[in-house]
Amino acid sequence: MKIVFFSAQPYDKEFFKRLQGNASVELIFHEASLTEKTASFLEPADAVCVFVNDQVTARVCEMLAARGIGIIALRCAGFNNVDLEAARKNGLRVCRVPAYSPEAVAEHALALIMTLNRKTHKAYNRVREQNFSLNGLLGFNLHGRSIGVIGTGNIGTAFCKIMLGLGCRVKAFDLIANKDLEAMGVTYHPLMEILQTDIISLHCPLNEQTRHLINAETISMMKKGVMLINTSRGGLIETSSVIQGLKSGQIAYLGIDVYEQEEHLFFKDLSDTVIQDDEIQRLMSFSNVLITAHQAFFTEDAITQITTTTLNNIDQLLKSGNLTNRAALLV
Repeated sequence: MKIVFFSAQPYDKEFFKRLQGNASVELIFHEASLTEKTASFLEPADAVCVFVNDQVTARVCEMLAARGIGIIALRCAGFNNVDLEAARKNGLRVCRVPAYSPEAVAEHALALIMTLNRKTHKAYNRVREQNFSLNGLLGFNLHGRSIGVIGTGNIGTAFCKIMLGLGCRVKAFDLIANKDLEAMGVTYHPLMEILQTDIISLHCPLNEQTRHLINAETISMMKKGVMLINTSRGGLIETSSVIQGLKSGQIAYLGIDVYEQEEHLFFKDLSDTVIQDDEIQRLMSFSNVLITAHQAFFTEDAITQITTTTLNNIDQLLKSGNLTNRAALLV
């Protein structure tokens, strides 16, 4: 079995080589993203393994099929970067990792909230400079605050449980209410009511209906001084509108682990580079904005599960053409 990886990072190589099990499996790692250009250099293989910023377009699907590649394995849950209809037309099977330690992402959302609120990142730097003043570090109690959760899938559910444990009033929006969460105290409301909560956390997938869910209109409906958290997909937020919301004070805190144009930035060391993206430069200039580079999933537990599930998906598809975990099979 031959698997070609794109957007491969050192930790990908470490975990996949450690957990591959079968020594006869050939793993080839490329740091470059999968594009039409990189696909043109591919040799025949059983599968390609891609990540969140690889662009599996209709043309790329054609090129993969022409090279005898039959499987596109996503080592993530989201699949908005894959043209599923084109994959189907070209006879490609597409699989993903539908649930990999959802607690990892939910806990990172909490970390963003706590850091923005209690300003621990600023306190850390101050103390290292022997500045023990508390001026400018005032936060607020999370206990009793209203938390709006948009999307209650695996990650959203884990996040709701965490916030309930902190004594928050958790309100949720989703197409289908989770009865178990309701039994725990989560209440479901229309989106308009979710926008009026103290803290809004995004946990929904990116698709045609949710792209730019957070825009000038929805921001204007939010409670002034809202905290907005996004650990899902960058395209849920219209960046230019959020910048205006920050400038006006409508948004008092912004914590994002994903960014609309992150494929040009994240997972790279650009410390010696002049970044040409004016919007992220503007975001980084705000003292009440916290940005992490798509690291919410990045725990030992989650990477282990992603690796084992991905390898198992490919192995099952090659042997039987099907998956025991139906949620993992997209095409």
